[in-house]
Amino acid sequence: MPASSRPAADTAADRRADPDAAAAALPWRETLKVYLEPATLRMFALGFSAGLPLLLVLGTLSFRLREAGIDRATIGYLSWVGLAYGFKWVWAPLVDRLPLPPLTSLLGRRRGWLLAAQAMVIAGLAGMAVNDPRAGLEPMVWCALLVAFGSATQDIALDAFRIESAEARKQAALAAAYQTGYRLAMIWAGAGVLWVAAWAEGATTGSYQNIGWRTAYLVMAASMAVGVLTVLFSPEPARRALPPAKGPADWLRSALVEPFADFIRRYRWQAALILALIAVYRISDVVMGIMANPFYVDMGFTKDEVATVSKVYGVVMTLAGAFVGGVLSMRLGVMRVLMLGAVLSAASNLLFAWLGTRGHDLTALVAVVSADNLAGGIASAAFIAYLSSLTNISYSATQYALFSSMMLLLPKFVAGYSGAFVDAHGYGSFFTSTAALGVPVLVLVALASRMKARTGPADGGESP
Repeated sequence: MPASSRPAADTAADRRADPDAAAAALPWRETLKVYLEPATLRMFALGFSAGLPLLLVLGTLSFRLREAGIDRATIGYLSWVGLAYGFKWVWAPLVDRLPLPPLTSLLGRRRGWLLAAQAMVIAGLAGMAVNDPRAGLEPMVWCALLVAFGSATQDIALDAFRIESAEARKQAALAAAYQTGYRLAMIWAGAGVLWVAAWAEGATTGSYQNIGWRTAYLVMAASMAVGVLTVLFSPEPARRALPPAKGPADWLRSALVEPFADFIRRYRWQAALILALIAVYRISDVVMGIMANPFYVDMGFTKDEVATVSKVYGVVMTLAGAFVGGVLSMRLGVMRVLMLGAVLSAASNLLFAWLGTRGHDLTALVAVVSADNLAGGIASAAFIAYLSSLTNISYSATQYALFSSMMLLLPKFVAGYSGAFVDAHGYGSFFTSTAALGVPVLVLVALASRMKARTGPADGGESP
């Protein structure tokens, strides 16, 4: 149906077309009740499964490598393992459309791919556990790549699972629950792994002990059971029936070309603005995050200290940030909270520059970690809701993979040079520069807020 002939009724497609239209004037009780629904609780557990691998191949791994004596420049370049997340749109069409025997027949397409991806993550983490980086980095890198590939594949299937599990007005709540679980997992994979490694090392101090890290990574692999059990006991979301392909060429067109063509048709020239915003929204956080743990090591903070601060204050502020971000998105609109999150994320990086002037100051570390987690929770909840609002449910996995890939591709590439930048200019200049990277984001959010609603349907209706 052409866009000009669509009825003006308040349909789900219309509400999804404008992210702020989903912020209907619901009573507060109804708004908060969404967080207790089964779909929201499942998304909390699956968010934990999605968030666990990320730091184990990036942030926490950088702490481990720095403690093992690996130089900062090498650590920065090794962060390019995370580019697997930036290219997941390449195989997203296969996850979106291709059955995975025998898992698809047993569990359904979304749950089958989720379980296969989780198995890859578990195998990769076990491999990282048994390898010692001092004996050679190559085995560690290959295992990290397996974790990153499995984690990116899990993200593809999980994002589609989430988008297909509830109507548009509940996506902000699902995004907030997902983000809460995600960030709790990141704290477990950041603070928790440091605590387990320190505990396994016992009273030994002053040198790198691989046995502690081996125990910690095996515990992380076992923690993936949260996601595995949730997948096994969750219902497969109902999916819109797809027309049968008339041949291999028709299948390739519908699986590989049509999801991207649909996005361009619906947004036309505005697609460039949307993609530019997606590409840089998290750049301040991602680029800074690679050097955060080497910074803690170089500032003299121990694993126990970093773990304790992150575990206590990080958990509280993460929960608060994700909850506040989800509620504000439903009440005030996604775009307003997106702007707030962009401001807070850039500003929190300046606090790390200030922390660098304080030396070994635990009180200052508490303040900075708390502020950073609060800002990250607010920004991420709003951003996930915004990305979800852009997808056509007929191509949910592929289109969301495109958006979330672009979110990480440029930041991960730039982050690879972070260690060399710190070696040349110091931590203070590095953190200040990452804050400055957030300025263009504010301009793009302001422009996107004024952008017209897209002209095409978003829930699988006919395209213009």
